[in-house]
Amino acid sequence: MTVMTPKFGQKFGMGASVRRKEDAAFITGKGRYTDDFSPEGTLHLYVLRSPVANARFTVGSLDEARAAPGVHLVLTGADLAHLADLKSGSMQKQPDGTRATTRDIPILCRDRVLYVGDAVACVVADSRAHAQDAAELIDIDYEDEEAVVATASALDEDAPLVWPDAGTNRAFLYHVGDKEKSEAAFAKADRVTRISFINNRLVCNYMEPRAALAEWRGDEDRFVLTTGSQGVHSMQSILSRTFGIGPEKIRVITPDVGGGFGPKSFVYREYALVMEAARRLGRPVKWTGDRSEHFLTDAQGRDNVVEAEMALSKEGRFLALRVRLIANMGAYISQYAAFIPYVGVSMSTGVYDIQAIDVTIDGVYTNTCPVDAYRGAGRPEAAFLLEKLVDACARDLGIGREEIRRRNFIRPEQFPYRTQTGRLYDVGEFEGHMDLAMDRADWQGFEARAGEAKKRGRLRGIGMATYIEACAFAGSEPAHARLNGDGTVTLLIGTQSNGQGHATAYAQFVADKLNIDIDKVTVRQGDTDELASGGGTGGSRSIPLGGVSAAWAGEDLAQKIRRIAADELEASVEDIELSGGTARIVGTDRSVEFSAIARAAAKPEDLHGFGEFVQEEATYPNGTHICEVEIEPETGKVDVIGYWIVDDFGATVNPILLAGQVHGGVVQGLGQALTEETVYSEDGQLVTASFMDYAMPRADDVPFIHFETRNVPSTTNALGIKGAGEAGTIGATPAVLNAVTDALYRAHGIGHIEMPTTPSRIWQAIREARG
Repeated sequence: MTVMTPKFGQKFGMGASVRRKEDAAFITGKGRYTDDFSPEGTLHLYVLRSPVANARFTVGSLDEARAAPGVHLVLTGADLAHLADLKSGSMQKQPDGTRATTRDIPILCRDRVLYVGDAVACVVADSRAHAQDAAELIDIDYEDEEAVVATASALDEDAPLVWPDAGTNRAFLYHVGDKEKSEAAFAKADRVTRISFINNRLVCNYMEPRAALAEWRGDEDRFVLTTGSQGVHSMQSILSRTFGIGPEKIRVITPDVGGGFGPKSFVYREYALVMEAARRLGRPVKWTGDRSEHFLTDAQGRDNVVEAEMALSKEGRFLALRVRLIANMGAYISQYAAFIPYVGVSMSTGVYDIQAIDVTIDGVYTNTCPVDAYRGAGRPEAAFLLEKLVDACARDLGIGREEIRRRNFIRPEQFPYRTQTGRLYDVGEFEGHMDLAMDRADWQGFEARAGEAKKRGRLRGIGMATYIEACAFAGSEPAHARLNGDGTVTLLIGTQSNGQGHATAYAQFVADKLNIDIDKVTVRQGDTDELASGGGTGGSRSIPLGGVSAAWAGEDLAQKIRRIAADELEASVEDIELSGGTARIVGTDRSVEFSAIARAAAKPEDLHGFGEFVQEEATYPNGTHICEVEIEPETGKVDVIGYWIVDDFGATVNPILLAGQVHGGVVQGLGQALTEETVYSEDGQLVTASFMDYAMPRADDVPFIHFETRNVPSTTNALGIKGAGEAGTIGATPAVLNAVTDALYRAHGIGHIEMPTTPSRIWQAIREARG
């Protein structure tokens, strides 16, 4: 076990607080995002979207739109019969062994729309304004039907059907666990604690809205698509199936990306539309979404309705967990949507030794925007469920919240530990990080602080969440390091930075192996022409998998450089050391520059280092978050007074980058707990469709965050790394909600409040509790 807080002064390599290389460009306005690219002759595409949530429609004459000023092309679903729908491959096996049929996303709807924002037609014109004006001339006749939007009522007998031919709104049915074993445990339990709640739907709201630019290169017989993504190779693969052509016929380029968080992983219909338009017109075609389109159409997150119960012994031991979860898929099955609740349920037992589980998942269709992976992708939902339930168990039994956790933690001597869902945890010291976090938060001194707050008329609460997540799933991410003629090094890798700092982190691994300045290493991502394959960014995989491969590629290149230098200096390879861009004989002044070594290489492969770390199992970062809040009872306003985190990430690559990832994740989790909620009206209109209606957390909502690590190196990762990109979100939401609930329970006996815990919701709960 190692304890690490950010340190400064180390040069580079693992554990060094190297400042981000890429920030100079970003803060001086020199970043290059998709919308910054406009080749000569670029036309602009606008998508006409449905204003109703459920309707059959017919398209009238298009002549007026086609004749409008600046218009070059108008397309409807009838024009795109040759393009395949965007199909999900994420359905898991149901209890009967079958896989449910997916409901796929058409590039343009043909005769039926299923949510407000569904794509009906598109117009390509000289400018977006021209295209938008022309779209208003398209006559669409909608036969409006009743919609279903609420997750909880989607399976009601009288609920309107999103897909009438299916006869139900059930998209799939999953079951995980052992029902009979669980029933036996519940039968002998001394107490059963039950909770029910809604895991509220979220809109991702990255800083850069999506955009796409397509070019048809007739001389090359292929497309070039430039778009913000979380991995170009998956885009290439899916679009090649959409167009029915080989992947080599599509080059995908991703420049700088202003945030991804999951939803930029997916192929959206606009990408196929700009490609089709570019091929038909022989000119570049660009689509840039605005914030309203983002709210309406980009894949949203969470949206579960949950009932859960824990069987307990009188000593407070967890005997069995039973869950019924309804997961909203929206109108279609998005790319990974059906897998998200499944992977979340795989973490159902968290950090606790629970020997029986029974979990049922109903996926349901509604007339809403499709739901898919959003930072954490199922694991935040699982952690929230369990940590909220654990607090409820503690209240029911009159046991301290930390004590009930302590009694049920998986103990260090139990590792490796196989959970009831099949997850294999390699290491963990859960009590260690909980105790350290409690010490940092002065948990024992809280009662005095609560008493002082009461004198001021405030309600004070403190909450914790002890979480574990699965990330950096089994697989690999190959890396290629190349020595250039000027003595610099280029690393090529198939992940994709969305703001995490890859250009710095990967360069640290390579620079460390070559003993050169980090500025001499350039990281290249985001071009299918430069790299044949890549797994992209998601599931906190980039550094645990790609970082190890980058280190190995750097070591491979270092060995090749030493061999060439040994020949040039007439020395043995073992006597060559690398330093500052030169190779020299140890203990002498005889050396050769990297640039000269590049010229001396007999063949290109002598200057190419390769590394591929193949990981057989996921990594399991874990930690404790503690949040302290004050509530003003007369208004319901919540102030987050303090926030403390002790995390176990196995090993730290760069403390600055790590702290940034954790802080960002905490703010997103805090946003879900306190402010963010996606609201649809009964007829399917998105009520919260702008920043005027959807409350993003602001700077004054966020407290100072104390963050440190207490690391236990992973035994499944070659460098002990566990992954960290999503962990802040996973720990934050339950910690904040538990703190708010603690304040309300102490003062008014309120043991449950839905998220987000807005002032109006808290005010109402207090009023009802007062009678």
